[in-house]
Amino acid sequence: MQPIQRLLNIMQCLRDPENGCPWDREQTFNTIVPHTIEEAYEVADAIEKGDMTEVKDELGDLLFQVVFYAQLGKEQELFDFDAIATAIADKMERRHPHVFADIKVADADEQTRHWEQLKADEREARSTTGSEAASVLDGVTHTLPASTVAHKLQKRAAQVGFDWPDRQGVLAKLQEEIAEVQQAWDESKEARQDEIGDLLFTCVNLARHAGVDTETALRQANRKFEQRFRAVEKQLAKTDTPLGKADIATMESAWCKAKLKI
Repeated sequence: MQPIQRLLNIMQCLRDPENGCPWDREQTFNTIVPHTIEEAYEVADAIEKGDMTEVKDELGDLLFQVVFYAQLGKEQELFDFDAIATAIADKMERRHPHVFADIKVADADEQTRHWEQLKADEREARSTTGSEAASVLDGVTHTLPASTVAHKLQKRAAQVGFDWPDRQGVLAKLQEEIAEVQQAWDESKEARQDEIGDLLFTCVNLARHAGVDTETALRQANRKFEQRFRAVEKQLAKTDTPLGKADIATMESAWCKAKLKI
């Protein structure tokens, strides 16, 4: 038996109305979504740690999510695993005419522009002819992390020329947003939230202009902070003023020492 067929059979057994797993039987499309998101993040975490054995295991967990959805779709006569695989295979061939047809592209940049144009054409074809016309922002999934959504919205707008020509414009905008946060600080919480949102949106724009993925950069910063803070804990644990009792100057000194090592 092929591994994928074995996995599909296992999933079918888990969902068996009489002999299946009680937890698996009660799941729906909606209840599985949080697990899918978590598994995707666990794949990213394993890759960032460079643990390829863990990457393999986490990819298996993520694949199982697809198999779960396929079983749910099969039970409701909506689609099955073959239909999912066929749909993505068709899409990949359609979006890579430079590989599977006679279209020629000069380099990766031209291929990316061609890819985005094909996606835009697909969005246009799917759009309705009602009161609301198709938008270049159609299809951006808002359940993604907010910084990822911001990046996608900005990238779509940039494709039609709505973008700063260089980093200087973004840096100037960043300073403007910082000033607006300072101005709103003594106003309402809603005003501070609004201005900080604008500031974060501009930070994403700056990262995009720098060719940096915001989520990756922030995860790296999170990991670095955690490592340095743990080092501070260890340093202060060896003194008479452990963390929680040390003043800010002592903690700052320990932090600076940690930064020299991490």
